[in-house]
Amino acid sequence: MLRRTTQHEVTLWSVLTQKPDDGTVSVYQHDQILASKPLSAGNWFRIGERAWIVLHHLRSAHGFPVDRPLSYDIQINRSGLADIQPDVLYDNEQAPSFCIPSTATHIAHGSCRHPHHHCDDALVTLDQHLATAPMTQWPNMLIMSGDQIYADDVATPMLQRIRRLIAVLGLKNEYFEAAPIVDCRALDTHPDSYVQRGKLLPNQRAEKGSRLEKLFGQPLPIFTSKTVSNHLISFAEHVAMYLLVWAPVSWALTDGPHLQPPSQLTEEQRERYQQEKATLDVFRAGLPQVQRLFAHLSTYMIFDDHDITDDWNITVGWEQAAYFNPFSRRIIGNGLMAYWLCQGWGNAPDNFSQDFLTTARQSAYQPIDIRDPIDIQTEAHQAMVEQCLRFEHWHYTVPTTPHLVVLDTRTRRWRSESRMNKPSGLMDWEALMDFQHDLLRHDSAVIVSAAPMFGVKFIEVLQRVATWLGVPTVVDAENWMAHPGSANTLLSIFRHQRTPTNYVILSGDVHYSFAYDIRIRFRTHSPRLWQITASGFKNRFPEPLLTICEWCDRVLFSPLSPLNWLTKRKRMRIERRDPDTPGPKRLVNASAVGLVTLNEDGSPRTISLLKTDGQRVSFPEKTNT
Repeated sequence: MLRRTTQHEVTLWSVLTQKPDDGTVSVYQHDQILASKPLSAGNWFRIGERAWIVLHHLRSAHGFPVDRPLSYDIQINRSGLADIQPDVLYDNEQAPSFCIPSTATHIAHGSCRHPHHHCDDALVTLDQHLATAPMTQWPNMLIMSGDQIYADDVATPMLQRIRRLIAVLGLKNEYFEAAPIVDCRALDTHPDSYVQRGKLLPNQRAEKGSRLEKLFGQPLPIFTSKTVSNHLISFAEHVAMYLLVWAPVSWALTDGPHLQPPSQLTEEQRERYQQEKATLDVFRAGLPQVQRLFAHLSTYMIFDDHDITDDWNITVGWEQAAYFNPFSRRIIGNGLMAYWLCQGWGNAPDNFSQDFLTTARQSAYQPIDIRDPIDIQTEAHQAMVEQCLRFEHWHYTVPTTPHLVVLDTRTRRWRSESRMNKPSGLMDWEALMDFQHDLLRHDSAVIVSAAPMFGVKFIEVLQRVATWLGVPTVVDAENWMAHPGSANTLLSIFRHQRTPTNYVILSGDVHYSFAYDIRIRFRTHSPRLWQITASGFKNRFPEPLLTICEWCDRVLFSPLSPLNWLTKRKRMRIERRDPDTPGPKRLVNASAVGLVTLNEDGSPRTISLLKTDGQRVSFPEKTNT
């Protein structure tokens, strides 16, 4: 997987099934080697007896050429990728080619790739576009803005493959304290391992007091997803999930007669099992193309809740309940540790100090021939979990033009001081000040925020009602305007004289797509903002619910509606762009990749969606007549 690429660095992420001590990784321009490293010199993390994850971070003293075709290769025992993995190459390639752009003016983006959702995978469609287009027409980068995996919604046949892959690769075992299972391996035989993991998870919140809870007397569970029946628990399960959603070889390694419905399933669950299996077979068929896409296009990522668990850090009460319970704390920490290894590390390798990497290596897989292995490995693993939970630099920037700023809207929350079950702001004061500092002295910026900064007002009203009832998790009541402190500070940043004049905000999360043009009212020289949301890669919002919400939004919050003055965005003039689709809809409910091209000043030239059927949906700029 090609990750961070700039004029001074090229980053590759790979998984090896043999120790990385015999081979090289190199970057070429034509036949000239620009940078080369032995595999053993890379930063590697051993995840199991027969598996290593390696981050190849190559630098060039004089800088890599920009806007020129380059290539890279990994040589193992004198065999390159053309011999080892020919499926990652396009026609007439001897090694994967790529380009480091001087400007980021063509961006592919999206979120929410749900393996067993009943729709096609838009990343396959994007790969087909790259296969037929010249490199000059490729996007400069792919931005994945959250929910790269669904740790809290795993299909039973997928969980079977996860358990099998752990065994095949000998992935690291893990010991639990204050939990209903002793270690990760116990999940192979535990009667509640499949479809009934809700019985294994910590099942009650610490705080009480919601209005509905007072009526019915039942506290909410810590893990609030409606699909916790196969929730990932161990570090090995999280890593195996990443390998299965990215690498087709993981499926070949886990084929076999064991893939039968577990005996404890009911008839209804068996029927669902077969439906999930059929959907996953289609997902698997597209993985060679997805792997090929990742091998050629610089890919940047950031987490959202499902990468860890639904409603992650949504309220103060949720956090207290989750982090004071040792078992739920470990589960969340395992997800975050796997996120670092599979996503965060490649985004910005320099964000992670040597002390961080030392703790990580100490927590890696160790053969069972060391003294007192259980105590030593448990202590080292827990130290890494705690380090990930404390870490406050998951956000990062990329030195492009426009300047790319990727926000962490999950771990640095602005916590409510009024109620335990009131949604926290998506970023606290300190995080927002860091954000403002990243914007200073730039004329334009591309901001990646998992949740849209400017969303559908009617849906936000529904979230506000759920918050008043004390059940914000029912409707995922997480939006930028839900918390006064973070909302007002964010809007102040946009109005600041020293921050950019053009902002493009790329978001996902919501499972539908739209585009807004935004200006500040009563300002002669207002900064210009564009909210561009593309979601999901492989997910869709339930119909006809979305149609109803859109109709209500159109009626209640039309441009002349006085209700607009009751919102925190009353000082912003928001114009919704109409997609070039039949009918009056402004929200597009389809699996797709968002494509944005930018002008030299950072303003959008084109905004479109590439749908899984190959059709393009454009959001043209409104013209005054």
